[in-house]
Amino acid sequence: MSSTRIDTETLRRLPKAVLHDHLDGGLRPATVVELAEAVGHTLPTTDPDELAAWYVEAANSGDLVRYIATFEHTLAVMQTREGLLRTAEEYVLDLAADGVVYGEVRYAPELNTRGGLTMREVVETVQEGLAAGTAKAAAAGTPVRVGTLLCGMRMFDRVREAADLAVAFRDAGVVGFDIAGAEDGFPPADHLDAFAHLRRESVPFTIHAGEAHGLPSIHQALQVCGAQRIGHGVRITDDIVDGKLGRLASWVRDRRIALEMCPTSNLQTGAATSIAGHPVTALKDLGFRVTLNTDNRLVSGTTMTREMSLLVEQAGWTVEDLRTVTVNAVKSAFLPFDERNALLRDVVLPGYASAL
Repeated sequence: MSSTRIDTETLRRLPKAVLHDHLDGGLRPATVVELAEAVGHTLPTTDPDELAAWYVEAANSGDLVRYIATFEHTLAVMQTREGLLRTAEEYVLDLAADGVVYGEVRYAPELNTRGGLTMREVVETVQEGLAAGTAKAAAAGTPVRVGTLLCGMRMFDRVREAADLAVAFRDAGVVGFDIAGAEDGFPPADHLDAFAHLRRESVPFTIHAGEAHGLPSIHQALQVCGAQRIGHGVRITDDIVDGKLGRLASWVRDRRIALEMCPTSNLQTGAATSIAGHPVTALKDLGFRVTLNTDNRLVSGTTMTREMSLLVEQAGWTVEDLRTVTVNAVKSAFLPFDERNALLRDVVLPGYASAL
């Protein structure tokens, strides 16, 4: 396989896998405008292009808490059955248009109950919308598989309820669990009962860690809570000095624990200072199982194609590097082993081979 760099259109066609992508952070700007008008919610602007620009500008604060605050407007339009159906369906279609063949979408159902829906009804509705989008994508010749991660919000008290729903819907499209929200001051160990329940029920989970908070959050997520993947994890570099790995970094690399890395988002929240210097490249070169992700496509003004393009242009990535992180993501997906192998064998590897 050639080591030459590739153009944007070729990048768009490459098969992609995204493990860390929030439903409420990836709405189409025009959809936010239309749904906001329907529910009477006031936006910063009703022009879709201006709204898209507002999101990116507001998120470029270098502060995770302020970054999270931009979700006020997307969540406002996701409180009804109609809003959830539409955003879930469009989520899948947008992934398919970007060349994504496998995606895991995450959201916290407790944040969508202000309009009277129960958490269970939220999950049922989102799964219905995702199924509709999947069927349309397949009919259009751009098939994509989507699994759902239910999130608990670490600073609130409904994490166990979300975990119970992940167990209840594990045979109906939900493939795993996560906790999200502000890291600093809200350690994952506050929710040990939820994680113990998930382990007893054999439901895999990832934990946001090592983004706004450092090594202790990663250690706790893995060694105390038992996470199988780490959301972000950029601060694992604090345990690497002159290429020498400390005990925690060695544990993460040697046991092939996937790091769900989101370069553009990390620049916005201050977890990284540049694409060229983002830890994803150094960690890839050291043999960590890094994966490439969008985090929040609207809020970060990004897509998987754009994330790949930025790394190609600013960090010198080659097609081999892109294949590596895509294979890493599929290997670390919360899917059965045989299904992961089939996705690699039948879709991902042939897609990279035919692109050259």
